[in-house]
Amino acid sequence: MSKNAFITKEQAEAICKEFPTPFHIYSEDGIRNVIRNLKKAFSWNKGYREYFAVKACPNPFLIKIMQEEGCGVDCSSYTELMLAESLGFKGNGIMFSSNATPAQDFEYARELEAIVNLDDFTHIDFLAKHGGIPEEICLRYNPGGFFSIGNSIMGNPGDAKYGMTPDQMVEGIRKLMSLGAKRFGIHAFLASNMTEKDYYPTLAAQLFREAVRLNKETGAEISFVNLSGGIGIPYKPEDEAADIFYIGAGVEKAYNEIIVPSPIKNLDIKTELGRYITGPYGMLVTRVLHEKNTFKHYIGTDACAANLMRPAMYGAYHHIVVLGKENAPHTEKYDITGGLCENNDKFAIDRMLPEIEIGDLLAILDSGAHGFAMGYNYNGKLRSAELLLKSDGSVQMIRRAETPKDYFATFDFSDIIKVK
Repeated sequence: MSKNAFITKEQAEAICKEFPTPFHIYSEDGIRNVIRNLKKAFSWNKGYREYFAVKACPNPFLIKIMQEEGCGVDCSSYTELMLAESLGFKGNGIMFSSNATPAQDFEYARELEAIVNLDDFTHIDFLAKHGGIPEEICLRYNPGGFFSIGNSIMGNPGDAKYGMTPDQMVEGIRKLMSLGAKRFGIHAFLASNMTEKDYYPTLAAQLFREAVRLNKETGAEISFVNLSGGIGIPYKPEDEAADIFYIGAGVEKAYNEIIVPSPIKNLDIKTELGRYITGPYGMLVTRVLHEKNTFKHYIGTDACAANLMRPAMYGAYHHIVVLGKENAPHTEKYDITGGLCENNDKFAIDRMLPEIEIGDLLAILDSGAHGFAMGYNYNGKLRSAELLLKSDGSVQMIRRAETPKDYFATFDFSDIIKVK
């Protein structure tokens, strides 16, 4: 089995004449199509809306595409709120989901009239003091224990720092009602990168039952359930992609069985998918600089973990395509490395690939979420450019590459260092 890049070697070489490697490049068609299919899958729910998780890929050009497709945004910090406001998002177009939240972040979210998603019971008083309690508010739920699908354990919410206990949910809603809140949402994130097709339906059923319980015990109006993120993507060629239409139908079945017969009768469904929307439609393109033979066979590239941290941080798999050699046999075993002074700076370990030559271009796939966004400047490495392959086939720069001037910019208060 294999996976392919969404540009050819010829396209990549043409792009490189204007934009040197390394760079992240995204597919406009891919992003638009996945959102359209997501909306079709949940079209049975009139109030459905996707709130793109900005943290996954905080590029305003890409978020503008999502805005055109009807998405809201899920923000987790003051700066992400600034990004959302600059693009014209406000009110219920913004979901603000954060934890250990500074006062100024809550105040800004309330100024924008964003939907605030409270992570902790103690945040009720904190929000009341810093921004005030809105009429509609969301509570993040943590059921504790383990999250299972059938006999398989998929996650361990009890160990997660997020959300309120079942008892805190009841107490929190009662307190919020006393402070003026009138409508409530329930939010949960119980497992990450799930390609298991029954993840969302199982999560939805759990949240629907919780909504019914909270309505019964508090009398509160539950206006929406936010299924958050967690739908994964097939990083490995043998992985099966999540079937969004099966997922949407499964959530609908749970809704009809639990919500429709209940006193709630109807509520809106919201999602916050980052990885699922941009992950497969971005990739890191890098050029081979060096080849080293010692105890292993190393290929050194002009990208590094500063451009894509996941393999170094998690041991995560990202498929690698040697552009122009897509049909060549995978006869060589390589470690694909970057230039950081860290031994874990490897995009692949003992990976079977076609024979690689210095100057070859590698496409490291599925970097569209938590790729550029997790970049950093260790070893003085500079973040790369981001490019967009537009629907008409043209390529647009949507973020320039950093320069040394950017790296030294935070010393601009002093004359201790002079940079040309």
